Parts: sequence; C-alpha cells; structure tokens
Amino acid sequence: MSRYTPTYHAQSVYEIPAAFYKKIGVKNIIIDLDNTLDSYRSLSPSERAINLIENLKKAGYNVIIVTNNKKRRVEGYANELEVNFLYSARKPFAFKFNKLFEKYGLKKEETILIGDQLITDVRASKRVGIRSILTEKIVKEDQWTTHFNRLFDRPIRKKLAKQHKLRNWREDYE
Repeated sequence: MSRYTPTYHAQSVYEIPAAFYKKIGVKNIIIDLDNTLDSYRSLSPSERAINLIENLKKAGYNVIIVTNNKKRRVEGYANELEVNFLYSARKPFAFKFNKLFEKYGLKKEETILIGDQLITDVRASKRVGIRSILTEKIVKEDQWTTHFNRLFDRPIRKKLAKQHKLRNWREDYE
C-alpha cells in the first residue's frame, strides 16, 4: 500500500492556501489537469483555476501542469494560464518526469505533485521521489480511459482511509 499512499490528502486543490506550500518547503507545484483543476471537458481554465494559478505564481511558485492527455487538450489551457506543461506524461512512469526535472532544473525536495488519482498521480510521485497531495475528483464525470483506473482506485482509497493513511494537509499547516 505504501506505493499508493500520498503524503497529504485534500478535498480539492482549491482549499489549500499558497502559504501551506511555503511552510513545507515547496517551490515547484506540479498539478494534474483533468478532474484536479477542471473537468476534462473544459478547454479553457475556469475562473477559479485562473485565480488559483495567479495566486500561486504571485507567491513565487513555479507551477507546471502535467497530464496524460494529449497536447491538443493541454496546450491552450496552459497557455491561457501562462504556465509550463507536460502532455502525454505516461503517469505513473517516471521517464518523462525525470526529463522535466532536468529541463527546468527542479529539485525533488522542493517539488510536490497534486492529482486526483492514486494509480497515476500518487504512484508517479512515488516513482519520481517527490511528495504528493491526493485530491478528490472535482466533477462526477470522467474520460472513458479514467473509468478503468477508478476501478482500482476506489478500493485502495477505501483501504487507505480505513487505515488512517490519508493524512489531511491541515495537519502540517494549522
């Protein structure tokens, strides 16, 4: 179970204040797109996504969107937010993440990954050696490809919750 245990858990990326990341020594925030920032149907960032990213950038954080989705899906979205992005990331594998770290000179101890799936996001963070925040999905609907992952995600998530391994981010903040 340790390979699926996130560092932190949050209902949503939108509930976490920018000051939390500073408190835990983070400078680089890697965020999943679909069902973490917005619905997979959203071609442009929602107002709350725009506000979140603007606040994080104003606070001095390096924000990068990393998704398994195609370039066509993420490029316009990320460009509107004026952030870097990695598409077709092949999460949970680490190969493209390692290239991303090299390209931008990221330090693993200063980086956190935020996403809504154990199988892709949390597992990728473990393979790369960075901290993670697991969120709940923000809309009910998923892409057809994600339905398969959710079949594995649900029982693992329930087991982690039962074992008290979904540590709320507020425990290190308040």
